[in-house]
Amino acid sequence: MAVSCVAVLVMAASLLLLLLVPWKRWRRGRADWHVIIVVLGDVGRSPRMQYHALSFVKSGFSVTLMGFCNSRPYDELLQNNRIQIVSLTELPKLAVGPHIFQYGVKVVFQSVYLLWKLMCREPAAYIFLQNPPGLPAIAVCWLVGCLCASKLVIDWHNYGYSIMGLVHGSSHPLVLLAKWYEKLCGRLSHLNLCVTNSMREDLAQNWGIKAVTVYDKPASFFKETPLGLQHRLFMKLSCTYSAFKACSEPLDPDTERSAFTERDPQSGVVTHLRGRPALLVSSTSWTEDEDFSILLAALEKFEQLILDGESLPSLVCVITGKGPLKEYYRGLIGQKHFQHIQVCTPWLEAEDYPLLLGSADLGVCLHKSSSGLDLPMKVVDMFGCCLPVCAVNFQCLHELVKHDENGLVFEGSEELAAQLQMLFSAFPDPTGKLSQFRQNLRESEQLRWDESWKQTVLPLVMDT
Repeated sequence: MAVSCVAVLVMAASLLLLLLVPWKRWRRGRADWHVIIVVLGDVGRSPRMQYHALSFVKSGFSVTLMGFCNSRPYDELLQNNRIQIVSLTELPKLAVGPHIFQYGVKVVFQSVYLLWKLMCREPAAYIFLQNPPGLPAIAVCWLVGCLCASKLVIDWHNYGYSIMGLVHGSSHPLVLLAKWYEKLCGRLSHLNLCVTNSMREDLAQNWGIKAVTVYDKPASFFKETPLGLQHRLFMKLSCTYSAFKACSEPLDPDTERSAFTERDPQSGVVTHLRGRPALLVSSTSWTEDEDFSILLAALEKFEQLILDGESLPSLVCVITGKGPLKEYYRGLIGQKHFQHIQVCTPWLEAEDYPLLLGSADLGVCLHKSSSGLDLPMKVVDMFGCCLPVCAVNFQCLHELVKHDENGLVFEGSEELAAQLQMLFSAFPDPTGKLSQFRQNLRESEQLRWDESWKQTVLPLVMDT
């Protein structure tokens, strides 16, 4: 009975919206230089869609960016008067009924709610949709596009059904339904973008969808951090996280000292501390496609090497991010009794994250794509900061990480531990492998997001 009532309400609301559409379009018309970007996720944790918004604005468009506002987006986005951020409300998880019922209610709510939110906006020339999550957003955005003469563009970051499969298993009815929906509705768009050539080929061969590869590229603010800024960041973080605090007090009480740097009070010059620890950084959404037990096992082996007398530095391991498995892994970290390794798991402000990457000695990526077809954006950002990376291997990683050129690829904890030992032997060694990788990244003259977007996305949009 309750389900029937919900269905009737959904139909009534949809019919009302349909009756309002002709009047709305007659009164207002379509704005050809307006784009609506839809993210059924946290806008602050969707950097690629934020980059799209900024690039559209720089090309003369106005942008409405719709999504959940759980994390703060980039200041450049917030301060731009041509970008309107529309906050979407996330339905709280129901505590009653079977899982499939809860999921059904969520989909119905999101469908009606997103339809209403989109119809309340000025009609746009394009609706740019991030996928995943695409259920129910693809169908809703397609419907609004038909009613308002907007062209639907899907930006494929991964496959939603493959992410669901990590939790429920690939043969679960919900996963099979999601795959059918994604495959069917994915063909409704006017234009498709994707993040790798491997995904482009898979979309063409197995889904009948023609897509254009638009690789993730670092924004201009991902760059090496000057030593003075490093010091300021370390001092700021030391107020909250003990791993950044100096192990000993300076002789001069006016000297500022962190775990890595110190600032002379007379000259203001910042220098690295002798015998400083190495700074290892990883970032994560703390989901099932990243197994941090690999890193923890490698750190245990690294610690044992130090205890056995190997000439290796102490480590500060910073793992940034939010996500469902964070508390689980924090529990595992708390069980470790490291003597020469400190692990902290902060959530950084958007402006501090690139500064941290630009200050680090090595990045570690444990992302294993659920589909095997997407690339970790964290590595793109690390490379933008000329930060070498050790990354766990998967199907299309070779499109980004070139083994023994800009980083190293590993299969498990044993190999990662051996790589850490090799890279940090005689640290900091200006002639070592780590410095060589960094120099290779400096000389690679990487294309930045803005230049890449103008070369790939803008011509497609103007032609469409």
